[in-house]
Amino acid sequence: MIKGINLTLMIGPAVPVPVSQEVLEALTSVKVTSTTEGASGFELTFTLSNRSPLTTLFLLSGGNSIPLVRVMIVVTINGTPEVLMDGVMTNHEITPGQSGQSTLTVIGEDLTRVMDYIDFSGIPYPAMPVEARIALILAKYTVLGVVPVVIPTMFTEVPIPTQQIPRQQGKDLGYIRELARDAGYIFYIEPGPIPGMNIAYWGPEIKTGIPQPALNINMDAHTNVETLSFNFNSEAKTQPIVYIHNELTKVPIPIPVPDFSLLNPPLGMVLPIAKNINQINGAAKFSPVKAALAGIAQASGTSDVVTASGSLNVLRYGHVLKARRLVGVRGAGTAFDGLYYVKSVTHNIKRGEYKENFTLSRNGLISTLPVVPV
Repeated sequence: MIKGINLTLMIGPAVPVPVSQEVLEALTSVKVTSTTEGASGFELTFTLSNRSPLTTLFLLSGGNSIPLVRVMIVVTINGTPEVLMDGVMTNHEITPGQSGQSTLTVIGEDLTRVMDYIDFSGIPYPAMPVEARIALILAKYTVLGVVPVVIPTMFTEVPIPTQQIPRQQGKDLGYIRELARDAGYIFYIEPGPIPGMNIAYWGPEIKTGIPQPALNINMDAHTNVETLSFNFNSEAKTQPIVYIHNELTKVPIPIPVPDFSLLNPPLGMVLPIAKNINQINGAAKFSPVKAALAGIAQASGTSDVVTASGSLNVLRYGHVLKARRLVGVRGAGTAFDGLYYVKSVTHNIKRGEYKENFTLSRNGLISTLPVVPV
């Protein structure tokens, strides 16, 4: 690949193994997308001879003959491995070309796809709080290297079996995401930190922590991004209101919900005023705490009025920019310098080239920090 950067591709049923040299030589490009919204995915492009047995092998592996073909993509930068993707094949595309060559594209998603195969509707969870239900559901995927990280809600509610026995509705992925929305939480599976291991996170969206190396623009020799543009949309912010039912007066009480918490602090000093009011439907049936958590989750989702998009060369940046983490921006001016939350990252890898496209967001203008961490 590139000096200081090596790519490892592993494919196999359930347990992936390193591919042969013939497969690596046929590989022309790798695309991996990591995002905070929805599942992450990958795309592998191979250039093969029309008579190559690899074409038939890939098609068979993606069909009914092997129900679960796992793909792991790892890049090693200066001796440090970074797992970009651990997922499964979902689709194949073949484009016949000239001179007896064809282009085979293998498409797949992360391991959340496996959780969307079987419908487990009707399974009872007597006397089990929501955290216990999530942990029990995720336990069946530990054979794939999935390690559950379940953050308890602020106030745990244990259903009384004589009054209520929760039952699963639908497939595991949909049910877990529904419980996450009700609690104001998120759910995703992130590969790593070592090959073969995946973190299944169910908890609040955390926008704190140690920032990644800063993205520098307009700083001459210290510039490490190729493009970077910003957008400020003050109309995007809304003010959620939850209605809590008063059992004594039978009158619903409207409560405005703040758009930040201890885990989601303001990253901008100047915050725009919300011009739109959004009533959260169905919150009246929740407890006051549960309704507040749902409101905070929805408020934080509409509070990011500043977005940035750009691209970088990983060799120049010196690191792999990761989604769901903070990163600093320098050299963009007083209004846009500071810390941002990385919403999505797309890795584009070809022979001799490794670039990333990224999207950042935060909730206001002007940095809350006097100095942006390098």
